[in-house]
Amino acid sequence: MASIGHIAAGMTAARLYRARQRTTWSIITSMVVWSFLSMLPDADVLGFRFGIAYAAPWGHRGATHSLFFALVLGTLIGAAAPLFRQPAVRTGVCAVLVLCSHALLDTLTDGGLGCALLWPFKLKRYFAPWNPIPVAPIGRRFFSSAGLHVAFAETLLFLPLWFYAFWPRRARTVADDAPDSSTPR
Repeated sequence: MASIGHIAAGMTAARLYRARQRTTWSIITSMVVWSFLSMLPDADVLGFRFGIAYAAPWGHRGATHSLFFALVLGTLIGAAAPLFRQPAVRTGVCAVLVLCSHALLDTLTDGGLGCALLWPFKLKRYFAPWNPIPVAPIGRRFFSSAGLHVAFAETLLFLPLWFYAFWPRRARTVADDAPDSSTPR
C-alpha cells in the first residue's frame, strides 16, 4: 500500500477514539498520533538498508506485520497511556486494532510476499482471498507513474474513511453532558 489507506485508517481511529470521550489532545494531535501508529509496521523497510531480506522473518511485512506484534505493542501503548493522561484500556484496545488494521489491509494488496500474520508461531505469509488494493512501489520508485496510480487508487478506495475523518462535527457543550430533565427517572 502507498500508506494513504493506513493514514485514513489512523485518522478514522482518532475520530472513533475521541467519540463520546473527553480528551486532553486536540483532534489534530490525535490524528497525527493514530496515523503514525497505523504506519508504524512499515518501519521494517529500514531493514533493507541493513541487508535484511524481504522474505526474512524481520523483513518487510514480516514480524512487524503480525497479530502478535500488534497485541504486544498495543498492550504496551495501553500501559503507557496514563502517562499521557489517556485511558489505558481504551487506548490499548484502539492501538491493537489500528496495528492489526495495517497488516490486514496489506493482505488485500495484489503483490509482494504477503504478511506474516501468525509470526512468531508460523513464518508463512498470507494474502486475503480478495486483493483490490494495488501494491505500491517501494522507496524512490513510488515517485513514478506506477506510484501515482497506486496513490490515486488508494485515495478512491479509502474515500469513505477520509469523509468520516474530516466530516465536521458539532462542538460538544456542557448542556450535552447534562442529564435530560424531560425524561422521568
